[in-house]
Amino acid sequence: MPVLAAMFVGVFVLVLALNFAKSPSYFVTISFIGLTNGSLYALVALGYTLVYGILELINFAHGDVFMLGGLLSATSLVTWFGLGAHNSAGRLILVLFVSLLFAMAVCGFLNAAIERVAYRPLRGAPRLAPLITAIGMSFILQNVAIAWKGPGYTAVPEVLPTGTVFSTHGISYTWEKLIILIITVPVLLALVWLVQKTRQGKAMRATAQDRDAAAMMGINVNRTISFTFLIAGALAGAGGLVYALYFRQIHYDTGYRLGLIAFTAAVLGGIGNLPGAVLGAMLIGFIQAYNEGLIHYVPGSDYTESIVFSILILILVFRPEGLLGERTPEGG
Repeated sequence: MPVLAAMFVGVFVLVLALNFAKSPSYFVTISFIGLTNGSLYALVALGYTLVYGILELINFAHGDVFMLGGLLSATSLVTWFGLGAHNSAGRLILVLFVSLLFAMAVCGFLNAAIERVAYRPLRGAPRLAPLITAIGMSFILQNVAIAWKGPGYTAVPEVLPTGTVFSTHGISYTWEKLIILIITVPVLLALVWLVQKTRQGKAMRATAQDRDAAAMMGINVNRTISFTFLIAGALAGAGGLVYALYFRQIHYDTGYRLGLIAFTAAVLGGIGNLPGAVLGAMLIGFIQAYNEGLIHYVPGSDYTESIVFSILILILVFRPEGLLGERTPEGG
């Protein structure tokens, strides 16, 4: 396996080097797209890894919570606040901030409600039961989206500035990519601070390590798990807003596709590991951008999902703990 992995990485690096040599400025521009995509995937992947870390549950409904966050953001931006192609900077910042908080709040409480209704009664059941329930919740949320917005795409007008932040030596970086990072990075940093520095974060980490011991130490395990689902849902809501702004359309099954990619990112980095989820998301974002954007020696956009899920299979087979995860012995 190490030999195969080294060969795969070597071929990948060689392809990148050849593309960089042919057009350095274009390569860097594509890398900026990968950075933006990876930031979006990180928001969703962290939700998967938070829930798995504390319950060892793969919440397949998480991607659909993200999708509803995107639909909600599209509705608030266009119908409620009336954003269009031309907006003053002050009004745009205010509307985006309010929409972000609203999407995070609604999706957070929705995710916590799903945990309370669908997952908590099955906490002592065999692992297959909550897994099937999660898949069922995914279909339910998709049908809610169809009943609300219909089976077609919900469009979002171009509300972000489209000019360039800087342009030099053929390298350009546009405002919409910068604004996406301005939204995403503080949310990710706030999550790290919450988990590492706050009392509730310590309770989350204690519950993830040993629920019974945490309960004996006076931690309210049910409340801590509900809070974890709330935070994961809030991240999905933020991701939905970012997706709606950046891609400017969203569909009832968008969460299914992007959720699987984000889950792959979480597994790649080490599911249950927060830095690992971010690392895996960034790697997937760059792989997607390079495969779809570079023009020399790459398969092309038709093969992106095949490449991503091939990585998932290889990780599960050869290194199931992920890049930053720790191998743990199976319980007897």
